[in-house]
Amino acid sequence: MFQLKERSTNVKTEILAGLTTFLTLAYIIIVNPKILSDAGVPFEQGFTATIVATVVGTLFMALLANYPIVIAPAMGLNAYFTYSVIVNHQLPLSVGFSTVFITGLLFLLLSLTKFRSKLIEAIPNNLKHAIAAGIGLFIAFIGLRLSGIVTDHPTNLVTLGDFSSPGVALTLIGIAVTIALMALNINGALFIGMVITGIIAYATGQLQFNGGIVSVPHLPEGLVAVNPIQSIQDIVEYGLYGVVFSFLFVMLFDTTGTLLAITRQAGLLKDGKLERAGRAFTADSVGTIAGAMTGTSPTAATVESSAGVGAGGKTGLTALTVVVLFAAASFFGPLINTLAGVSAITAPSLIIVGCLMIRSISEIEWNDFEEAFPSFLIIVGMPLTSSIANGIALGFIAYPVMKIAKRKFREVHPLVYVFAVLFLLQLIFIA
Repeated sequence: MFQLKERSTNVKTEILAGLTTFLTLAYIIIVNPKILSDAGVPFEQGFTATIVATVVGTLFMALLANYPIVIAPAMGLNAYFTYSVIVNHQLPLSVGFSTVFITGLLFLLLSLTKFRSKLIEAIPNNLKHAIAAGIGLFIAFIGLRLSGIVTDHPTNLVTLGDFSSPGVALTLIGIAVTIALMALNINGALFIGMVITGIIAYATGQLQFNGGIVSVPHLPEGLVAVNPIQSIQDIVEYGLYGVVFSFLFVMLFDTTGTLLAITRQAGLLKDGKLERAGRAFTADSVGTIAGAMTGTSPTAATVESSAGVGAGGKTGLTALTVVVLFAAASFFGPLINTLAGVSAITAPSLIIVGCLMIRSISEIEWNDFEEAFPSFLIIVGMPLTSSIANGIALGFIAYPVMKIAKRKFREVHPLVYVFAVLFLLQLIFIA
């Protein structure tokens, strides 16, 4: 079923690879519901939804596409959903999850057509790299704010926080521990760093266990998005077209880039092409739909899957192992809730993941100004406007304008012109 012999692997190697991936990705179980709770999602709801979305999406990836890749709520999109979509616009949660639900359905339709590949080809590579870098800067900034390392300032907007406060000190210790583990190439450094920070927090009285450790997973709010017609009505009523478009864009690029990178690492690309790409995208879209129904932000293929591939994982059995471990983790909701209640435990992961994402900035052609400036607008636009959508919009509007000015308008794909007009209309009349 998993073609173990054909891919020169065995059951033991695949299971150990799955365990490696789980330890590397386990931080998402704590960080994602913590971020969603700032939007008003009950922690138990966000925790269970994170597990459901990961289990469903990864199960499809394992059984349908047979890749050692995990689908989970995407870092960056969870912060965008919480702080830009819900908090900034004071939207009802049901409306926010309507955008995620429709995004998942649209992504599923794209997965079944060739338009997906045409859309990927239409977007300039420099803008793709800029989107990843901008999201990295965005979530790192959120981590700095949550921890208190950066705070509000009446005239400069932000300033350095109080380093004498226990929360900031604990965050700095957490960052130091985690980057030391990463420098030593220890698998699961982010998760282990959170555990060590949690132990220190408990020893210093910043963490207290009052709510138990184990419970049966449940959804306090039940299913939150199940009717596509109602979801479309919500999007139209609140003018959330740009949000859906941004979700769709980031999911497309995130999953495409991650799939290509990890399958190349595992030696699974044939003639430079990704087989069963449609099935892999279907797994991502199904994960997003399941997540929207239960209460979490969009999913994507995770870069943490590369840890399992590095440990020898080459088939869906690696992903299936992760599914089993995530399902087992679903019974430790009270423990996870207690850990997530201390920002200093979760903030280091946001800051460090932001660093890992922003490194794609090196792929941008900075010597070519008409490529560099739109990319720059995307990167700075996301954190400074607290919106992934706004950052993408600024870059996609500037790109064709600069190409036209340089008389290179034929180099721009027609779809990019369409996107530029749509984004401009959104910024003027909707945003």
